[in-house]
Amino acid sequence: MDEIQEVIDRIGPEAALSKLGVVLRDLFSQVNEELRLSFVVSLIGEAGADKVASLVHL
Repeated sequence: MDEIQEVIDRIGPEAALSKLGVVLRDLFSQVNEELRLSFVVSLIGEAGADKVASLVHL
C-alpha cells in the first residue's frame, strides 16, 4: 500500500485516477460481479434508498 501511495504522490491525483481506471478495468474483467460490486460499495458506501444506484450495472 505504501508503494501505491508513493506513486500517487509522485504523479499527482489526476494522472493516478486515469492510470487506476485502466488497471481497474483489467482487474474487473478478471473477477466476478459479486467482487466488483463489493469493491464499489466499499469505495462509495452503501447505496441505501438511492434509486440512481439501482440503475448502475457493472
